[in-house]
Amino acid sequence: MIEIKRLAAQDAGTCKRWDAFVLACPQATFFHRAGWQKVIGRVFGHDTWFLYAENDGRIEGVLPLAQVKSLLFGHSLVGLPFAVYGGVAASSDAAAAALEAEAQAIAQRLGVEHLELRNIQRRHDDWPLQDLYVTFRKEILPDEEANMLAIPRKQRAMVRKGIKNQLRSEIDPGVERFFALFADNVHRHGTPAMPRRWFQALRDEFGDDCEVLTVVSAEGKPLSSVLSFYFRDEVLPYYAGDDEAARDLAANDFKYWELMRRACVRGVRLFDYGRSKAGTGPYAFKKNWGFEPTPLNYEYRLYKRDAVPQNNPNNAKYQLLIKTWRRMPIGLANWLGPFVVRSLG
Repeated sequence: MIEIKRLAAQDAGTCKRWDAFVLACPQATFFHRAGWQKVIGRVFGHDTWFLYAENDGRIEGVLPLAQVKSLLFGHSLVGLPFAVYGGVAASSDAAAAALEAEAQAIAQRLGVEHLELRNIQRRHDDWPLQDLYVTFRKEILPDEEANMLAIPRKQRAMVRKGIKNQLRSEIDPGVERFFALFADNVHRHGTPAMPRRWFQALRDEFGDDCEVLTVVSAEGKPLSSVLSFYFRDEVLPYYAGDDEAARDLAANDFKYWELMRRACVRGVRLFDYGRSKAGTGPYAFKKNWGFEPTPLNYEYRLYKRDAVPQNNPNNAKYQLLIKTWRRMPIGLANWLGPFVVRSLG
């Protein structure tokens, strides 16, 4: 008999059992970890439904969900907002089906416009699909020089340029240098920044599995920074930011090489470059590193809308907002940003 239960964030014992299942389940990702419930609730105040399927006292599946309600971007139940991967992770088809059925029931009780499950693999051929995103994943070789030679020649030349410029990488104990570079970077692109407390909450919750690497110049000036997640034998660079001087010094290229090099030393076997939109600059950048795209299968149940939502910068209706945001003083943008980004998910 499979029972669907809701995880209580304060139930340390069940959270520990949840994470043990996630660590062992091949379908699970870093974004299935129980700690996301605390971080999302603490920073943005979203209601969460972290569902788990239990059979005879054993967890057989998990499905983390959060409700996102916004006048501008709509009302949804998402598995999981602020994550590139999500959906059901289960050890049995029965558990997966029961979790999805409960998610649909909750979505309808809440009166949301749609339910979104951010699957890697396609699960339902008859569910509407968002086919905008791809992911890039590639093996990290056990030898440092072999990893360098595996980078295509032109991109390898950029890495060597960073080395020639005497750049160096440092692991930061906090998020201050990272946030300054991140906030400035997204502002130049016309998009709102996550609040600094979001990144601090991730560091506090996930500890050594959430790491900040910052590249500095020969004089010690911060040029480029990345916040990465470690899960099993994978590293996922997730949030990044660069100074305007980073391009000429090849600091961005050097940053990802240093992350890969350090991960190799740590025994990590897979580099997950994360999500990009097809046809964008980040998509081309990752291709230049020799990574091949794999489509992501975000599936939807539509209740009060006729089409899959397009809450992304490619949507023409947001172009005026993007242009306006670029002209906004960065102090004001950093203050307003959290109020906007909490509704994007």
